[in-house]
Amino acid sequence: MEMELRTIIIDDEPFSRQELQHLLEEHPELKVIGEANSAEKGLELILREEPDVVFLDIEMTGMNGIELAETLHKIKKPPAVIFATAYPDYAVKAFRLDAVDYLLKPFDEEQLAQTVKRLLQKGHTAKKPSGPGLGKLAVQTEDRILYLDPKNVLYIYREGRDTYIVAEQGTYSSKAALKDLESKLKDYSFFRVHKGYLVNIEKVEELVTWSASVFQLKLKNSKDHVPVSRNYIKELRESLEL
Repeated sequence: MEMELRTIIIDDEPFSRQELQHLLEEHPELKVIGEANSAEKGLELILREEPDVVFLDIEMTGMNGIELAETLHKIKKPPAVIFATAYPDYAVKAFRLDAVDYLLKPFDEEQLAQTVKRLLQKGHTAKKPSGPGLGKLAVQTEDRILYLDPKNVLYIYREGRDTYIVAEQGTYSSKAALKDLESKLKDYSFFRVHKGYLVNIEKVEELVTWSASVFQLKLKNSKDHVPVSRNYIKELRESLEL
């Protein structure tokens, strides 16, 4: 059995998102895993979830759908894009961006079925997980997307609702949950040492014992000390030591 194509819907109209999600229920080849009401939130969702397919509205407040599609061309494995809009005027631009199709609202069931068929005929398949040593960690800033080599990341921590990635070249904020980053980095040398911290064990230089229950890690090329929970000490030492 083929894997389902993981799908995201980006549209600033709630009714349109609901209608499209309902219609897609008739197509088990596609599984809707998330939705966003703006291009900016959609980009965050795409970077976090790495979907196979994106249904994308065009006219939205802030960044529009065409601009988002142009941005998606810059990422390593961009999703297939299907524009879903009330405006026919952007069709030429859309196809210049290699869109799979251009759906007009109100949505037509037969048209959507043809779009799904075209998507599958073009050979779009579910993404396979990357093996160790492949890919980069995408971090969105205000005006660009940075790609960090996981080998250059020292540690990652959660503070309140924000996640911070501390790399050799600087510290970056991320919208991704710590558990999602832990999953993405499972094939690299990252280890959870605390409920709020992941550390690259390749960068560990010393384990400092402050008391029977207080431990910290000293990292190479960093003045920072990373706290270690007593619950993780045994596993950490097994990972670090011969």
